[in-house]
Amino acid sequence: MQLTRFSAANKVAAGRTSGRKTTVRVQANAEEARQWVESWQAKQAAAANRASWFPGNKLPEHLDGTLVGDFGFDPLGLGKDASKLKWYQQAELVHARFAMLGVAGILVPDLFHLIGAGGPAAQIPWFDHAKFEYYAPINALFGVQVLLFAWAELRRLQDIRNPGSVGQDPIFTQYSLPAGEVGYPGGIFDPLGYAKGDVAELKLKEIKNGRLAMVAFAGFAAQAQTTGTTPLANLATHIANPYTTTVLTNEHLRLL
Repeated sequence: MQLTRFSAANKVAAGRTSGRKTTVRVQANAEEARQWVESWQAKQAAAANRASWFPGNKLPEHLDGTLVGDFGFDPLGLGKDASKLKWYQQAELVHARFAMLGVAGILVPDLFHLIGAGGPAAQIPWFDHAKFEYYAPINALFGVQVLLFAWAELRRLQDIRNPGSVGQDPIFTQYSLPAGEVGYPGGIFDPLGYAKGDVAELKLKEIKNGRLAMVAFAGFAAQAQTTGTTPLANLATHIANPYTTTVLTNEHLRLL
C-alpha cells in the first residue's frame, strides 16, 4: 500500500514540476562505497607509479598495466575495444618473434661473410634471397606460406575467443597440449623448462627484445634501400671512414 501511494505521489509531483531540473540522490551501502573508493585510489596510485612511454603523458584508461610490456602507448586508441586489444597483443607478440628471427637471420650470415666463412650462401645479401631459384617457384612458395599462415592465425583467433579449444589434436584425440595462456603454450614448446622460473620477467624481456628487433628490421630495410649493402658491411664502411660515410652523405637521402 505504501509503495502504491508513493508511486502516485511521484506522478503528481512529476506533473507539477514538469520542465524543472530534478536532482536524484542515490544512497549506497557504506561498505560498497568504501570498497569503490579504495579500488579507485589503488588504480590512481598504480597509474602514478607506472612507467610511461612518454614521461608526463596521461596513460589511457583501457591500458591498466595488466598486459606485458604495457607503457601506455596507444595514441590512436586502437585498444579501447577489449576483444580487439587481445588480438593486437598477440599480433605484436608474433611479429616480435618473427622480427627477432629475421634480425638474427640477417646478422649471422652477414658476419660469416665478413670473416670469410659460411660458404656461397653467406655471400648473398639478405635482400637478394628472393631472386634465386629454389626447389619450387617463388610464387608457389609464397602461396603455400599464405595458406599455412592463415591456418595458424585462424587457430590463434579461435584460441583467443575460446581458450584451450585448439589444444586437442583433432585427429589423434589422445594427444593434447597442456592448458596455458594464449601465446605462451608451454609443454612441447618449452623443452628447456624456462616456464618453471620467473615467467613474468621472461615475458617482459621477450617483448622488449622483440620491439627492438622490429625497429632494427625496419632500419635494415631502409638501409638496404638507401645504401644497397647489408648492416655489418655498411657499419664496417662507416668505421673505416666515419667522417665521409654517414647518413648525411648518402645520396638517396639528399634527394628527400
